[in-house]
Amino acid sequence: MGHNHHHHSADATGKKLLISIILNVVITVTQIIGGLISGSLALLSDALHNFSDVLSLVVSYFANRLAKKKSTTNKTFGYKRAEIIAAFVNASSLLVIALLLIKEGIARFLNPEPVGSNLVIILSIVAILGNGISVLLLQKEAGRNMNMKSAYLHLLTDMLASVAVLIGGLVMKYFSWYWIDPLLTIIIALYLVYMGYDLLKESTRVLMLFTPKSVVVEDIVKHISKIEGIKNVHHVHIWQLNEDEVHLEAHIDFINDIRLSTFDAILIEIEELVYHNFGINHVNIQPEFGKCDPKTVIVED
Repeated sequence: MGHNHHHHSADATGKKLLISIILNVVITVTQIIGGLISGSLALLSDALHNFSDVLSLVVSYFANRLAKKKSTTNKTFGYKRAEIIAAFVNASSLLVIALLLIKEGIARFLNPEPVGSNLVIILSIVAILGNGISVLLLQKEAGRNMNMKSAYLHLLTDMLASVAVLIGGLVMKYFSWYWIDPLLTIIIALYLVYMGYDLLKESTRVLMLFTPKSVVVEDIVKHISKIEGIKNVHHVHIWQLNEDEVHLEAHIDFINDIRLSTFDAILIEIEELVYHNFGINHVNIQPEFGKCDPKTVIVED
């Protein structure tokens, strides 16, 4: 039942991503045309960000579909990391776009140009509505994995950027402060850096097989070492495959030359211990007795 529910949820997520892609294509095209006509850099920067949304949503959509594929003999983990890669790509694109916007914003701020504020106001309202719908569609999924979180962040930041563009359009219309347009562009870009950096760092940690932040290796070793019959825990590797799977691999030196059935009972105890205390749900233990190998917790392969 749980397996079927997972596929139903994934299919529903895919449909929501498709709707968001279509909405963002429409917004991007209208904003590019409107930005060129009005001369608004903020509107064009918002369009560029929206275009990045389209690309990120397409990446997220295909990653979502790939993640559902079953494991095979030459792909034993399947495509479980596809969504982590998507999150990394999307976070990287956020930072690159932000740097480009800052560069253009500074140049325009030093030399402000008149902007057609009425068109800016209308198109920013359209973008707010379109992105608002997408944000609501993906809000629930954003808490489930990094891929959906990256797509959600793209859409949320773009909705906020469109709000800033609307405010700028109103200021330009009533006060003719055209320098507000590049200033808002720079503020939007700095916000993108802030949002994108954490996601990039988080996805990089997973891709580099770093130990999850919530797990302290020394604590795990201490807990396992307390189990009767265990002499030493060493050669420990802990990594996160994706949001759902955390793996533990370790060598355990036993005091006595135990039977395989005894080891199985101890293995079950270890699995329950690390799952309930550390959220680790995949355990691979190599039992040893009197083996001459390095006994340090972390061993270079």
